[in-house]
Amino acid sequence: MKQSEIKFTVTLDDNKMPQKIDWSASDENKESSSKAVMIALWDTEEKNTLRIDLWTKDMMVDEMKQFYHQNLLSMADTFERATGEVEAAKAMRLFAQEFGERLNLVMKNSFYSLGKNK
Repeated sequence: MKQSEIKFTVTLDDNKMPQKIDWSASDENKESSSKAVMIALWDTEEKNTLRIDLWTKDMMVDEMKQFYHQNLLSMADTFERATGEVEAAKAMRLFAQEFGERLNLVMKNSFYSLGKNK
């Protein structure tokens, strides 16, 4: 069985706030830096989500807004692929559209693809 490793290295300042987030992936033999990371893990025993959300002080508010907006869209795509729940994924994309409009990230009525059965 093949194994792959994704490694995060977080450099903290004196106040234990993330100053730098580096990551590497063994499959890609790639290393990079990031201003933010969101990790969600499913705890099978507790039937609950464990989360790690980190961002550096260099992450600007406008970048954080985009980061969340893009995560909402990615979650809708992943949810649809994982469950086949097309209508629920459409609802998630509509919420992401409204969220993006409220934050002036997207134009009103410039809807995203709503999935397989548009």
